[in-house]
Amino acid sequence: MASILLSSPSKLHAQQTNRGPIDSSFLQRQTHVPSGFIWPEADLVAAHEELNEPLIDLKGFFKGDGVAIENATKLIRASCLSHGFFQVTNHGVDSSLIKLAYDHLDQFFHLPVSEKLRVKRVPGSPWGYSGSHADRFSTKLPWKETLSFGFHDNGSEKVVADFFKSKLRDSFEETGKVYQKYCEAMKSLALSIMELLAITLGVKRLHYREFFEDAHSIMRCNYYPTCQEPSLSLGTGPHCDPTSLTILHQDQVGGLEVFVNNKWQSVRPIQGALVINIGDTFTALSNGLYKSCLHRARVNAVKERRSLAFFLCPKDDKVVKPPEELVTEVGRRKYPDFTWSELLGFTQNHYRADESTLQQFSKFTQSESKSVN
Repeated sequence: MASILLSSPSKLHAQQTNRGPIDSSFLQRQTHVPSGFIWPEADLVAAHEELNEPLIDLKGFFKGDGVAIENATKLIRASCLSHGFFQVTNHGVDSSLIKLAYDHLDQFFHLPVSEKLRVKRVPGSPWGYSGSHADRFSTKLPWKETLSFGFHDNGSEKVVADFFKSKLRDSFEETGKVYQKYCEAMKSLALSIMELLAITLGVKRLHYREFFEDAHSIMRCNYYPTCQEPSLSLGTGPHCDPTSLTILHQDQVGGLEVFVNNKWQSVRPIQGALVINIGDTFTALSNGLYKSCLHRARVNAVKERRSLAFFLCPKDDKVVKPPEELVTEVGRRKYPDFTWSELLGFTQNHYRADESTLQQFSKFTQSESKSVN
């Protein structure tokens, strides 16, 4: 194995302990934060400011209004060059569908832990239920539960609906239908945002949209229980998403923070808005021009928090490389060719995603290539 490998798969997965399954009921019973959930002080530096970024109104884009599109692309480009984060309104996703998605999120996470474990995530796979990722890690554990599943809409197969029906049987058949529709709406919006990103980068308008038409994406439901000592722990630690584009809906509790201008800034929930994060894979597709968003999630002692995250990803075997005009603009290739399945495998088996994932993955792949040759 190449020397750049930072942690072997055996070390990456936490050893089994006698504490039993970790879910929200376990976390909420803790009067003090267990040692595995205490984060380093450097990761816990408080955010003292609220991020003040203009909202991107997509109404004009969907109407084909040239002036509105130009205004939106200027704002998006500025955000992506700086920190890779923006929020959109008038995005076309039905608010009643979002509410239904939260209703079914609540239904799942309020199940007894034995029921949730029926869909337990298996090592090496991103799909399924996870309680604080304690099956993978033993330190810097996130104060949350997650349920993740894949989505693609190639052909007539309803992959999300089938996932819920096969794993949780008929009682969650309606849940599968709701999340199937939610993912379809998210993908449609993501492809529209890809058009806007192409315009902002000066490449063919449909370049990225066409690249992601056959996307194999990830949907994740997040549940952050209350924490009696929130200054010691995090719901999600500082990281950049290794995926291409994240569309996040957060409830009104708050807790999302973004690293902008060398400091953490809180993101106030805005009714009707969706959060957009640039991920590592799109950073590579833009040849490093657009920043992958460094973010984290705080917890609190008063109210549990929930969020819905849709991660747009390329089809597994599709080669990730930037358009030639962006190589010319930068003067060189910033990252080697790779496939999404290779990067996903790196984060599942060799490296815990953080702000340096893409750089470490690039070194890893180059080292692996040299060892083969």
